[in-house]
Amino acid sequence: MSVPEQELAGRMAERLRERLRPTQLEVIDESAAHAGHAGANGTGWGTHFRVRIATPLFTDLSRVARHRLVYDALQDFIAQGVHAIAIETLS
Repeated sequence: MSVPEQELAGRMAERLRERLRPTQLEVIDESAAHAGHAGANGTGWGTHFRVRIATPLFTDLSRVARHRLVYDALQDFIAQGVHAIAIETLS
């Protein structure tokens, strides 16, 4: 992983830790696999992410509500150029 890639994924993970207090968390930059796709920036990092997350805050929430919590926590990253976030909520 390059330094900018690590920094962005790390900042996203830190934000999720602050806002959602996860018991499990993984933020993976999958941008290189999306080269040439919509939203790709040509660098191979920083545009497409996968978030795997479990938190007690998800208890009794629908899948849509869980995803909304993640998107809301990462909204300023999306505004700054993150194009896509695939979310896997874990039990």
